[in-house]
Amino acid sequence: MENWLKKQTQLNPNKTALILEHSDFTFSELDESVQLYASKLATYGVKSHDRIAIFITNSFNGYIAILALQQLGAEIVFLNTRLSKDELGFQLRDSNAKFCLLDDGADLSEITQTSFPQVKISETLSLHSAKSYQPVEEFNNDDITSIMYTSGTSGRPKGVLQTFGNHFYSAIGTSLNLGISYRDSWIIAVPLFHISGFSIAMRSLIYGIGVYLIPKFDEAYINKILINERASIISLVPTMLKRLLNNLTPKQKYNSNFRCVLLGGGPIDNWTLLRCNMLAIPVIQSYGMTETASNVVALTNRDAERKVGSSGQALFPVQLRITQQNNDGIGEIEVKAPNVAKSYLNMPELFKQRMTSDQYFKTGDIGYLDDEGFLFVKGRKDDMIISGGENIYPEEVENLYSKIKGILGITILGKRDETWGQIPIAYVILDENAYLTGVDLLEYGRDHMAHYKVPKEFRQVDHFPQTSSGKILRRKMHGMVYKLL
Repeated sequence: MENWLKKQTQLNPNKTALILEHSDFTFSELDESVQLYASKLATYGVKSHDRIAIFITNSFNGYIAILALQQLGAEIVFLNTRLSKDELGFQLRDSNAKFCLLDDGADLSEITQTSFPQVKISETLSLHSAKSYQPVEEFNNDDITSIMYTSGTSGRPKGVLQTFGNHFYSAIGTSLNLGISYRDSWIIAVPLFHISGFSIAMRSLIYGIGVYLIPKFDEAYINKILINERASIISLVPTMLKRLLNNLTPKQKYNSNFRCVLLGGGPIDNWTLLRCNMLAIPVIQSYGMTETASNVVALTNRDAERKVGSSGQALFPVQLRITQQNNDGIGEIEVKAPNVAKSYLNMPELFKQRMTSDQYFKTGDIGYLDDEGFLFVKGRKDDMIISGGENIYPEEVENLYSKIKGILGITILGKRDETWGQIPIAYVILDENAYLTGVDLLEYGRDHMAHYKVPKEFRQVDHFPQTSSGKILRRKMHGMVYKLL
């Protein structure tokens, strides 16, 4: 396909492409900035298919750098700014990038065993433009444009090789689901180094719509935009959505152009859904992963109430199936779609093992499809608890207990047991004003689910260990300090 940025500059030169605080940039102005910076990176020696790491926040310089690297045909290695030094060191070594571009204020000098250069974006801005520079004419579907490491909740992080074709078909599936129009604009409140953030930047180029780039998540500031500006879509995870809701008053309403929240990273609970309905905030729940270049399943707002707990139906380019089903129809979720990634960096054999002979990708998640093809995700295959031969799905138990007023968070894990093999236990975060005892929670569980699913212990903690993307690191929870309820 023709270079996406150049194409939109030709088709919509005067249309707003980027809004950052008090500055607006049309596609023509954005292209001018991107091409200028790309010419300076060419002077620094960046060539097509070079692998360049990037360590950025949601900044203007970071946004421009991403698009400039694409104009040069480079492969962008996205580094998560929230990772530990050891985790960053591993990714820098594993990616074998030519060098790393850093935002101002960032510093990777303390990371050991990194021998390639680390260059501030502001430093390269002072370089002369390469006279021979020309942007790539075409974005080939099979060419790798981005490399993102999985969060590593169950082992070593894997560098996911994402192609232009992956991002294009991901955008097409989302467009057909949402019905994107020229009036739309999307808020990037999630990090650009995550697939959720980067995919919005790619959708902007493919749809020809503007994006609001939010440097740091600030619920008051974002609500102000949603109320007073023309922003129509925002991507959030459940924690972010709750923070926005808590900052709103009942009389405040989002602008007339607002259409929906696209929610990822986990299901919405009934109470939050009710609050959204009361405030006329449509929520579209979704399911996807780094390996699928964003969401592959989505639940429309019209189906939200009758399909509570579902992630929705497969988007148009996506095929979905459940394999190795048990008696309840629960099994592994497998996906076949043009937005499934190309491979894993340095681990092609592992990726092949996750592909079936008929080209379905084994997600490692378990769930089921109802009679209408709506997907219900039960959790990670590795998280399933087997107690006395019975399968217990942590998310099912968590969703039930999350309805209780006073429970701010709950995570179910399996504990070794000589009699049953494993028994479920619960780690709970309580509201400071909650008066809940272990007996209360035990009785509630026995009244609402099979007894073998009810946690045998309730451990109160003040936080959950999480990845930078908000996923709970279950394997680290058994070592936490807790108080028995």
